[in-house]
Amino acid sequence: MTDATIAALDRLDALRSALDGVSLPLSVAGADAARDARKAAVRQIDDYIQPRLTHLDAPLLAVVGGSTGAGKSTLVNALVGHPVTRTGVIRPTTRQPILLHSPADAGWFGSTRILPGMARIHGVVRDAPASRAGEEPDAALIGSVVLVADERMPRDLALLDAPDIDSIADENRQLAAQLLAAADLWLFATTANRYADAVPWKLLDDAAARDITVGVVLNRVPPGAEAEVEADLRQMLGLRGLGSAPVFVVTESALDERGMLPDASVSQIRDWLQGIAGDRAERARIAGRTLAGTVERLGVTARAVADARHEQVVVVADLRETVQQAHDDAAERIGDATRDGVLLRGEVLSRWQDFVGTSDVFRTVESWYSRTRDQVVAWFQGRPAPAIEVEHEIESGLHAVMADEAGRAASDAWTRVRQTAVGRQLTSGVDLAHPSPDLSERSAKLVRDWQQALMQLITDQAAGKRTKARVMSLGLNVITVALMVVVFGATGGLTGAELAIAGGSAVVGQKLLETIFGEDAVRRLAAQARDDLAARVRAMLADEAGRWDALLEPVEQGTAADALRDAATDLEIAMRSLGQAPPERSRAMLPSDMVEAEVLADDIEAPLDGESDEVRELEPGASDRRPEAPASDERPEAAR
Repeated sequence: MTDATIAALDRLDALRSALDGVSLPLSVAGADAARDARKAAVRQIDDYIQPRLTHLDAPLLAVVGGSTGAGKSTLVNALVGHPVTRTGVIRPTTRQPILLHSPADAGWFGSTRILPGMARIHGVVRDAPASRAGEEPDAALIGSVVLVADERMPRDLALLDAPDIDSIADENRQLAAQLLAAADLWLFATTANRYADAVPWKLLDDAAARDITVGVVLNRVPPGAEAEVEADLRQMLGLRGLGSAPVFVVTESALDERGMLPDASVSQIRDWLQGIAGDRAERARIAGRTLAGTVERLGVTARAVADARHEQVVVVADLRETVQQAHDDAAERIGDATRDGVLLRGEVLSRWQDFVGTSDVFRTVESWYSRTRDQVVAWFQGRPAPAIEVEHEIESGLHAVMADEAGRAASDAWTRVRQTAVGRQLTSGVDLAHPSPDLSERSAKLVRDWQQALMQLITDQAAGKRTKARVMSLGLNVITVALMVVVFGATGGLTGAELAIAGGSAVVGQKLLETIFGEDAVRRLAAQARDDLAARVRAMLADEAGRWDALLEPVEQGTAADALRDAATDLEIAMRSLGQAPPERSRAMLPSDMVEAEVLADDIEAPLDGESDEVRELEPGASDRRPEAPASDERPEAAR
């Protein structure tokens, strides 16, 4: 366990955490495949990459995989020399995978070093025909592995009989994919009738992408057709980047009374496996090559998941912008209503006319105001009314506009979001088509708070003794009402008599304020008052838009796409430091679908784990001392 290995394990843990933290809840295009790929990648880290990286010199695991009826169990029995796994015509026959190992390697496979999520069942070799060999299938224990220690198995290489990759049972297909992803090498079984099927070639493409060592068993070949069928299969393998894979032809022959193939039919396969097991350098080469290819494929998968994650964030950002735009539009409409004179219609105009048209207002004003009074009082006539009534009417009108526009914003946002499938998914069981129940109360408080802020603004402006005296002589409420009238006094939305009255109202208010504060000061006061009101309105509408956070934020939380990409890059750099940089393979050797990085879970009946499209070979230097088999997971504390 070198520093470089520990560093690589740390980077692997970081990538695993990043993958585990990816959130992909939205049903956008490719999301299902990305979720499957993410889950498979995390599982493969636990099942294979981390255990192999921790113990590079551990025994190899050879998984026997293939399609339904390919004769995998019969092949395993023949390789061992006696029935250990059950065969038969009822499918699926391999409900619980059997892992055969040398008794000397029991510590390596009896612990949870590899496949930590699978329970262990310790089986025994029984003297029974192949149709009754192995453990009695137990549906309650699907997902467990049966360990069988057999003296006939070579040391340093275990053989695992996996379920069919195209099993009729979903759980068996998933288990087959998981076991094959945990293999150091594959023994792939097919038949003369089915070697061109699509599903097996998906599996072999995956092997090419991982650069895993594969031995192909062409089973049940009719006598006399061996050369022709083998040549065709080798040509297909070459086109898929597997031209160097050994091909073993098993001629169709009768089974003996125990359900066993003739020993000679599998002798070449046995010799190949035993040769690997007995050659320490070859084992190290195979382990390093598979590990390097798997890590590189993991990086491609992580980046594809990162792309899917980015797509989810983009979709949510679009939805958030849609919601925000609806409320920004409402804020703009409220702003328009405060600028175009609409709020000075009807009762507000009447109250203001009554107020400024009476001499009661000006009776308390000293001679400095008399000329202004003479100019403006001619605009109005009617009976007197207190300033507070005008203030209440403005408050009522502004409150009504805000409540109406906030309700419209809620409805608009709901309608726009629900136009998309993702929006309908997010809003299922939720109703945000109406404003908050307390909106009316909050908008009324907003108006009152704004009016108080205007009073404070006027008070701050009236710093001089003379100015303060003039304000006090009229009353703070009067000045505040006048300022509100100036703020709302533009006349773009009024016509006819309303235009004349509103225009006059604004003039009266402005002249009154200019007499007290001066022309420049009034302009500043009006601008500050408008800006303050706009800010308060936008804050209230932002709170209304914020109700969508409960739906949108869960999608935005979790590992960021860039963080996932960085974690994948960091792992690749750490892996290169373990040994010489592995050579690049020609992309022309890889199938076009892998060149295009379609590495997410395939939409086929036998889903496969997502890994990489370009593969490198890593040959870690072999140590001089062979480690003893651990009784349990003994990864050093620093590595953990």
